[in-house]
Amino acid sequence: MIHRLLALLFSLTAASAARFSIATFEADVTPPIGHPLLASMVPPTAKIESRIWAKGIVLRGGEKPVVLVSVDWCEIRNDAYEQWREEIAKAAQTTRERVLVSCIHQHDVPLADLTAQRYLEEKRGITANIIDPGFHNRIVRRVSNAVRAAKPLPFTHLGLGQAKVKKIGANRRYLGPAGKPRYDRGSATKNVFAREAPEGTIDPMIKALSFWDKNRPIAVLYSYATHPMSFYRTGHVNPDFPGYARELMQKDHPDAMQIYFSGAAGNVTAGKYNDGQPPYRHLLTSRLHTGMKAAWKNTKRQAIKQIDFRSVPLHFKPRTTDGFSRADQLKKLNTATTARHQSRAAMGLSWLDRTRIHKQPVDIPVVDFGPAAFLLLPGETYVEYQLYAQSLRPKDFIMVAGYGESGPGYIPLEMHWKENDSNLNGWCWVARGNESRYKNAIRETLTGSR
Repeated sequence: MIHRLLALLFSLTAASAARFSIATFEADVTPPIGHPLLASMVPPTAKIESRIWAKGIVLRGGEKPVVLVSVDWCEIRNDAYEQWREEIAKAAQTTRERVLVSCIHQHDVPLADLTAQRYLEEKRGITANIIDPGFHNRIVRRVSNAVRAAKPLPFTHLGLGQAKVKKIGANRRYLGPAGKPRYDRGSATKNVFAREAPEGTIDPMIKALSFWDKNRPIAVLYSYATHPMSFYRTGHVNPDFPGYARELMQKDHPDAMQIYFSGAAGNVTAGKYNDGQPPYRHLLTSRLHTGMKAAWKNTKRQAIKQIDFRSVPLHFKPRTTDGFSRADQLKKLNTATTARHQSRAAMGLSWLDRTRIHKQPVDIPVVDFGPAAFLLLPGETYVEYQLYAQSLRPKDFIMVAGYGESGPGYIPLEMHWKENDSNLNGWCWVARGNESRYKNAIRETLTGSR
């Protein structure tokens, strides 16, 4: 009798494990020569220094398949973001909400916003372009086809590992010589005082979430919260130091797909440790690679028991003051003389269309594995929200990716408005007063409670 019970328990355990599967995929998302980069805010594609990629996984074993995708693009916004989710959902036979698309946010790469592109095309004398719709559609089809062709493999265990990354990230905010807050510590900083100031509020940990079939790793997801730029505005397409570190890890572990996500890094950059000279790219790559290796080394496995999915729709209040009303954006579009300002106005109009006309919310989704969870946050969310999310489940392994639906731009705390964070002057399309509703949505999706 005991032997029969043990055999039954073993068979039930094996059956439970067998119902979980993972499929990996990748697709080339490199733009052609001459294509705009970063919405015409940097020079267009002049050279392909290195191919760029969309890499991801399809997880099955929950109610419906869930897809996680990391893209070597700067941002995907509004209707372009929905197109990615809808087409990938069809390929994976799941729902749009269960497709989690995140950009790494390099700058010498494309940015997608189809509505904004249409606004630019409708105006005479406009010199800016955001993205070629034909190229965009080809890339979405290519990624969707890769998802459709991905072969599922059973996985039995999760791997959880983390390590401290040294001398990369620092908060944009630091105290100036007069003791007042300054926000000008960018991705590349020559200001000696800014480089000598403390790192400030960051999440120093890189997390590694891996999927195993017994003793064999199939895929590893990494997440670290910093802007991913060493130097840019070159017209040379490349994945910058996170992509190069990812490639090194792929060479180290060729049998497991290596996938990198940028965390909630709207206000975290490498500028304290980077003055923008080309050699720093190699240095930052080496430091991130070291952190990734340490997180992998620290990985501990445990049996997979659940794949739950939750998503909370959030209606951000759009910014309509300080030159961000529809009338103001249209005026900027008609009168701006630089591609930078034309593109910003078009993206502002696209965001207003989404929020004021279509009243479409931003999804805050989480894939919950029990002792671990993968949370995707929108736009250039400030790192304090990542730390807040982790504080809600302090005993669990909470991996946070940023740069999901990127229409909002920077998403700060109220304190950043009060301190006149200079980064909010242009690349921020959400209003003051969103902090509490955003935190409530994060809490609801991450904990499953209102």
